[in-house]
Amino acid sequence: MGKKSDAISRVEQIALAQSPFDILYPPTEKIKTLVVDNFPALGKLTAMRFLEWVQQHPGGVISLPTGKTPEHFIKWVQYLLRHWEQPDVQRLLEESGVDPSRKPDMKSLYFVQIDEFYPINPWQHNSFYFYVNEFYIEGFGLDRQKALLIDGSKIGLPPGETLQTIWPDNKVDLSLRYRKATTLLEAKQKDVLANIDQWCQEYEDRIRQLGGIGFFLGGIGPDGHIGFNVRGSDHHSTTRLTPTNYETQAAAATDLGGIEVARTRLVITIGLGTITYNPNATAIIIAAGEAKARIVADAIQQEKHVLYPATALQVLPGARFYITMGAAKQLQERQLHLLKSSEQITEEWTHRIVIDLATRLRKKITDLNQRDFKQDRMARVLLEKQPTPIPELTRTIHAQLIQKIQKGAHPIKNKRFLHTEPHHDDIMLGYLPHVVRHIRDASNTHYFVTLTSGFTSVTNLFMKQQLYKLLNFIDSEEFQALMEEGYFAPDNRIGRNRDVWQYLDGVAANSEDMKDEGIARRMLRNLIEVFEEFDIGNLKDRVMELLHYFETQYPGKKDPEYIQKLKGMVREWEAECLWGYFGWSCDNVFHLRLGFYTGDIFTEEPTVERDVLPILELLERVNPDIVTVALDPEASGPDTHYKVLQAITEALKRYQQKSGRSDIKVWGYRNIWYRFHPAEANIFVPVSLNMFSILQNSFVNSFLSQREASFPSYEHDGPFSELAQKIQVEQYQTLKTCLGREWFYEHESPLIRATRGLVFLKELSLPEFYKLSRELRQALENR
Repeated sequence: MGKKSDAISRVEQIALAQSPFDILYPPTEKIKTLVVDNFPALGKLTAMRFLEWVQQHPGGVISLPTGKTPEHFIKWVQYLLRHWEQPDVQRLLEESGVDPSRKPDMKSLYFVQIDEFYPINPWQHNSFYFYVNEFYIEGFGLDRQKALLIDGSKIGLPPGETLQTIWPDNKVDLSLRYRKATTLLEAKQKDVLANIDQWCQEYEDRIRQLGGIGFFLGGIGPDGHIGFNVRGSDHHSTTRLTPTNYETQAAAATDLGGIEVARTRLVITIGLGTITYNPNATAIIIAAGEAKARIVADAIQQEKHVLYPATALQVLPGARFYITMGAAKQLQERQLHLLKSSEQITEEWTHRIVIDLATRLRKKITDLNQRDFKQDRMARVLLEKQPTPIPELTRTIHAQLIQKIQKGAHPIKNKRFLHTEPHHDDIMLGYLPHVVRHIRDASNTHYFVTLTSGFTSVTNLFMKQQLYKLLNFIDSEEFQALMEEGYFAPDNRIGRNRDVWQYLDGVAANSEDMKDEGIARRMLRNLIEVFEEFDIGNLKDRVMELLHYFETQYPGKKDPEYIQKLKGMVREWEAECLWGYFGWSCDNVFHLRLGFYTGDIFTEEPTVERDVLPILELLERVNPDIVTVALDPEASGPDTHYKVLQAITEALKRYQQKSGRSDIKVWGYRNIWYRFHPAEANIFVPVSLNMFSILQNSFVNSFLSQREASFPSYEHDGPFSELAQKIQVEQYQTLKTCLGREWFYEHESPLIRATRGLVFLKELSLPEFYKLSRELRQALENR
């Protein structure tokens, strides 16, 4: 089965020399781990290790992942193979530990597809079959004849039958494995299930006949799944047809066109036993961002257990985790190592250790004593490295936490705000209470900008519903009169505002008809702009064409540009309704539709001309004192957040250079995807039950496309606004532990006494912001 792979490879040795960590910290850690700085660097390391392995194992068996996680891995491998002979690439290979004199023989490799949804047409662009063909078979130049692929349209179907005839509603009833069929269709389905199970066994046999998988690369899911081996999977499991869990379905919702679709799909996946069959296998799991830190820590530090699927890899000497610094945040020994080796302990780090200690012990910070510190390894090292006595240290941190709350409780005046968001609901889910408080002071001016079109979060079903609402009004006398007066002209700003006012009047009156009329007005306006058509008859024909399109396209399919634009305009309308809710007109709400956001599996990197300059122009127009930014510096949320951050960073740098302004403050926020530790944030905004009511009410009335939670978080089966409230409550509970409940309940301020949640923000100067974010130039150099 080839050479043993427990030794550290040349590529890994070089990466390890550049890392502050060792590769393993036993006995706490059970799997060797390499840590790199950022997401692109993770892809580069993985690509170099893969090519090194291929050089050493011609004819080997590889199994590579799908989804967004391997984006930079795929781009690096393709780039290196395409430009192998170029001097700069030869030098880069040598520096990274790969032998530049031997170009890997990709045609010699055998490829094993890890998993696939079922049932799904393999030629849909959101199938994994399509993905591996495009990015691996074609992209890496593999031999298709040596590929073991999962084509659901050919598995287990009798002659003359299709996936659609066997599973007409795309729902597979696995109980047919064990019960009698009651209809002719069920009898066919029962036979097909048996055939699929047989195929899975044969697929497993073929893999084992090849000696097992030699090089496995995978991501790790929100429940810790590897492949589709979800939490609870048998560590000896083999290839099989199986259901998934909610976390996995939520993560797949974007690919499949909504959670409604994901709930009905089963999966065919290789098993954990398949991955570990070859004892000499190199098995690498990659993970980026702090949002993955808990699941990564469990996988690396827990004993083998079915609740942690990746612990099955502990049997492989060649198992590895390649992760970013953010994903390593909860690896105990590494954090302890960083603390011990640091010459100076930052205030943030000190606060993090003490807050974590108080939270874990459920004690007020000022009640922590010498024994508490001595019994915690991080706290014990902290005492050794800083001379402040415990009572003074805890009093200081206690006081600074109070200062952060006081800062969040007192709005500022006479400021111009530019609130930025990657998607149309990021601001409200991140820090709506702080926006509302500052809106109440008329001396402040607010502008709101969404950087991307957001069309991927609008389902075809929702678009059909909106179009039917339009059909109910399009022939009315009122609409005809509005058309004649030029109300629907794309450049009619008053008309755009009236759309919003009409809808919000309906919200206030609790009138579905009034709300529907507002929706219909905006939909007609959008159609006129997209199709450049004013004739009502022709527009009605367009509506019928659109209804046919939305009825016949498979969920999750990439839409043509004009459909993307229409869906994005729905999201833009929702954002205008939200800020109209608080008294701001469309003149204060901007939609930049940055070009890197394309709906492709891998979105492009931002560019200066296309993506940075529109932001710069807006900065020059608004001349803000405070700019808010979704602060996701290491791809812990959707990658859109990460790329928007790059573009805003570059735009702010250019704006500072042109305007000479260095006094701008940046408020970094996080929402449902990525959270601040209390030690990271320096503004804590009190949230009352009344404010939670505003959050819920404004969300469900403004973001109609999100009300059904078709693209939910894996953490919560419901609307994002409910999860935002849950997070803010949890943050309050942490501070209530640290400060003591009486600090809140007996406070002289009714605002503090009414506090039941907290929003965390991080205020930064421009130099601090630049340091935290990954610069656009660096991202491009890393490609």
